[in-house]
Amino acid sequence: MDSQASKHLDWCLKKAEKEIEELKKQKKKARHRGLLKIEPNRKLAVGHLEKARHNLEVFRLLRKNNSSDWSITAGFYTLYHCFLAIAVKHGYESRNQTCTIALMETLQEQGKISIDREIIEFMKYEEDEKNHEDSLIELREDYTYGVDLEVKDEDQLDKIEKLCVEFIDVVKGIVYEGG
Repeated sequence: MDSQASKHLDWCLKKAEKEIEELKKQKKKARHRGLLKIEPNRKLAVGHLEKARHNLEVFRLLRKNNSSDWSITAGFYTLYHCFLAIAVKHGYESRNQTCTIALMETLQEQGKISIDREIIEFMKYEEDEKNHEDSLIELREDYTYGVDLEVKDEDQLDKIEKLCVEFIDVVKGIVYEGG
């Protein structure tokens, strides 16, 4: 039986193919907002890992300089670039956050990766309003589009930083394992 994540993954792959096909017909640059199967690319995966490390440093600088609202965004993209590193390592190009998350869930279900479920859940939209603060993607949207200039919950920032540090290490192992 197909999981919700694998069904979403299939939709993402079809979406990208369709968008590229349409743009080619119009003689425009082939771009997509889905998920594309590509050759696995360790060099690009390492690049995404480096971008994640860079984003973690930005997170720390913003937090230190009283711009914790933007720290949330840097924390989100730290984890997201880790996901992109895993995606490229496994032969996928993603240009859609929900597609990337569905890919992580599917790779996990297939036993191709082993990552803490908390990371995946933390990156998803939270449908239950009372758990809204447990979703980094929603925190990112709140602080990016809202008017708050600082995150009042230092524990939340500590949690994000800890997850980022730990996940970069995990992804480093994934990117460098195997051939």
